[in-house]
Amino acid sequence: MNSVEAFIQEMLVLYGMAILGFIVRKKGILNENANNVLTQLILNITLPALILFSLDISFSFTLLKEFLWLVSLSVYILTLSIFLAIWMRRCAILPEKQKSVYEGLIIFGNQGFIGYAVSFVILGEQGIVYLTMFNLWYLILIWTYGIYLFSKNKEQINWKNIFLNPGILSTMTGLIIFVLPIRLPHLISSGLETVGKMTIPLSMMMIGMLIANVKSKDMILFIKNIYLWKSALIKLLIIPLLLLPFVKLSVPFPILVIAVLVSGMPSAPTISLYSEKFGADSSFASLGVLLTTILCIFTLPFLYFVLTLF
Repeated sequence: MNSVEAFIQEMLVLYGMAILGFIVRKKGILNENANNVLTQLILNITLPALILFSLDISFSFTLLKEFLWLVSLSVYILTLSIFLAIWMRRCAILPEKQKSVYEGLIIFGNQGFIGYAVSFVILGEQGIVYLTMFNLWYLILIWTYGIYLFSKNKEQINWKNIFLNPGILSTMTGLIIFVLPIRLPHLISSGLETVGKMTIPLSMMMIGMLIANVKSKDMILFIKNIYLWKSALIKLLIIPLLLLPFVKLSVPFPILVIAVLVSGMPSAPTISLYSEKFGADSSFASLGVLLTTILCIFTLPFLYFVLTLF
């Protein structure tokens, strides 16, 4: 079995989890509040546990070098994404309430949910370590520039929320454990592993529930909206492919795989939350998130196939 076939098989397992989430929501086993409950559970408990467990590893200069590569790739691709999104926004003929949403859909991906699930099926715990490092700049950016994008007010940025949210706290704590010559006791590490690995199935079930919540009339709206398709094309294919020049710089293949696939994640549900909070078009945001979430079923295997050609 070649690597592309193996990747598709692993992805089918994830899609099966998403289908399960779709079914339990459609059957009413989980109600409309379940998405919010799962989001809070993942963000505040299971994902921080997974990050802490993954970073409970011995320090090495090889891993430090990989860390520098991942941060550099993240800063590079997110900076390009911002400039590309600004240009796309200026070219778009959209109502004012949809412009910030359009820009946000292009820049910010679902790196915290699907990103961790995909990284885990590709590289196991090493994939989680790589993604945690890759996400460091992303987390800061979505809590600062992401909010500014919708509010256009720097005073709306809550620095306490940025540095005291569970994602940043667990990442910084994990990096300290990684650098220092200490390891977590086995009892704690084992508990973190058990709780943390719940992130993968819960994340994928939540995606299925998100799709199940969309009404058929809304599906027709996004099929007809050319700007949603444009943002999806840029987010899922163009942006991740902008990382391919790094093949010539001898970036280790596992690092490049994580960077490319995570940069091609569907648009982040956070954009819908920001739209709701700051008075932008939340329906437009939700449809954009949904469209990219459905299309990534096809684009992620394609991106992996392109990487294997190099």
